[in-house]
Amino acid sequence: VPMVAPGNVQVHVINSTLAKVHWDPVPLKSVRGHLQGYKVYYWKVQSLSRRSKRHIEKKILTFRGNKTFGMLPGLEPYSSYKLNVRVVNGKGEGPASPDKVFKTPEGVPSSPSFLKITNPTLDSLTLEWGSPTHPNGILISYILKFQPINNTHELGPLVEIRIPANESSLILKNLNYSTRYKFYFNAQTSVGSGSQITEEAVTIMDE
Repeated sequence: VPMVAPGNVQVHVINSTLAKVHWDPVPLKSVRGHLQGYKVYYWKVQSLSRRSKRHIEKKILTFRGNKTFGMLPGLEPYSSYKLNVRVVNGKGEGPASPDKVFKTPEGVPSSPSFLKITNPTLDSLTLEWGSPTHPNGILISYILKFQPINNTHELGPLVEIRIPANESSLILKNLNYSTRYKFYFNAQTSVGSGSQITEEAVTIMDE
């Protein structure tokens, strides 16, 4: 098997889900056989928004021939990763380069996990929601938009409310009685807004 690990391993983080890794080629003598390529082992150490450690699953990408760089797609935003590089010949893999640590930046969050609308009265509705399964960063706020829908399914004026990220419920007051409302709800990190979930609910007709 090869004797030497690739040197000077460098990681360039391109965005929250993509990084580029570079390495110096090993001397051909040290390959001790036919150079087949290089393997990059990489794994997520932890999410930076949730401190939980989880089962670490190593991923492997193979770059054929004498390439000295490769792309690592499909990374999770706002996470800490480690990687190393090994050279491969027909017999197997050489030793691993020292582990290199890199971090991906924040991304936009996934949609809130649920939005539930309860307690209708003549002029109010109560909203409850769950935080995104994948915050992909530090949540800074939720954005609620809502508008009335009349009997011919035309949409009325849109109202927008920004809600602090640590809230999980809200009572909406001063609504019209016996009116159907459509709600659009999403979470935000400093990078931007995640995908929204929508719900509809009706205020009651009379007490």
